[in-house]
Amino acid sequence: MTVSPLVWILTVAGILALLAFDYFFHVRSAHVPTLREAALWSSVYVGIALLFGLGTLIIGGGAMGSEYFAGYITEKALSVDNLFVFLIIITSFRVPRENQQKVLLAGIVMSLIARAGFIFLGSALLNTFAWVFYLFGVALLLTAGNMLKPSTEESHSAQNVVVRLARRLFPTTENFDGDRLITVQDGRRMMTPMLLVMVAIGGTDLMFALDSIPAIFGLTQNVFIVFTATAFSLLGLRQLYFLLDGLLDRLIYLSFGLATILAFIGAKLILHALHENNLPFINGGEHIEVTEISTGLSLVVILVVLVVTVLASLFSTRGRTQTAMANVRRDALAYLDAEYTNDPAERERIFRRLEVSRDHIIALGPKAKQIVKNEPELMELCARVVESRQASSNA
Repeated sequence: MTVSPLVWILTVAGILALLAFDYFFHVRSAHVPTLREAALWSSVYVGIALLFGLGTLIIGGGAMGSEYFAGYITEKALSVDNLFVFLIIITSFRVPRENQQKVLLAGIVMSLIARAGFIFLGSALLNTFAWVFYLFGVALLLTAGNMLKPSTEESHSAQNVVVRLARRLFPTTENFDGDRLITVQDGRRMMTPMLLVMVAIGGTDLMFALDSIPAIFGLTQNVFIVFTATAFSLLGLRQLYFLLDGLLDRLIYLSFGLATILAFIGAKLILHALHENNLPFINGGEHIEVTEISTGLSLVVILVVLVVTVLASLFSTRGRTQTAMANVRRDALAYLDAEYTNDPAERERIFRRLEVSRDHIIALGPKAKQIVKNEPELMELCARVVESRQASSNA
């Protein structure tokens, strides 16, 4: 189905309006979003995406609608996995809680711009060179293999090449100055860490786009569907970050599920490439009659894999324990950091979650205790938080 320029203009205008609304009504005034606020607006953005998909299904037909939903669900799952890296970057830079919304929104805008460029470039390549399907398929298979490797905070350093280059070329302050990107210190204009963290997230977004764009092109070659599914998966990501705060480490099997999905889509792309083959060294440049995987089957596989991996993660003892360990470390360091937040309610939330995580680790049985390699260090952090809390109460 051909999408008219008017539909493109209205869709892009609607997406820009949602981003502007997000900034002026939620992000411009720095604050710590409550769980209720995050849940409400996450639901709103998911609802908008589903309504758009329903409209696509009604107007564009079943094939177009199923392509949109398959693409949206895949991109949304990949974006949740990306939130873990965002969490590491934000924690590494010690971004004050009140300013994290602005960092995330800036990352979403940069990601939209980068992915739009990749989408139109990818579409042009696929329309010109059929062999690019082979390239995309192999890239997804390699990405799936890399996802199976153990992932740690050390493997996602916030100090990427772009950030190190920026620090070297431009004078940078050590501390934040509210949410300012540029500040004046000793009469000199200098960058703040706020700008650097946005650069770090923007740099990682470019890497994420190299994975996600081939994945959705494996489900549909309709540029409008690719763009809208990608855009709506990113809208609401800021709210989802705060909604899943403290639970991201719990999804320990999500990477396995995503690896399975990417490998499946990679295989689908290669089968399509064989069907469209024109490379002279493969079957003499002739098409190969192979069974191609339908979008409907792809949607079912994606949903089943995601449901199984998410449920397995949520009911896993290992997942709960790893979440408790990560929460103790992050919450303790955040509570002890005087610059992390000025919101008393947020400090109280951090302390209560720290208590729950600490009690979970203490109550573990002998077998589960083997997962916790650094219990003395974590308990020492908890003790420091309790001492700090008592000292502030007595002051």
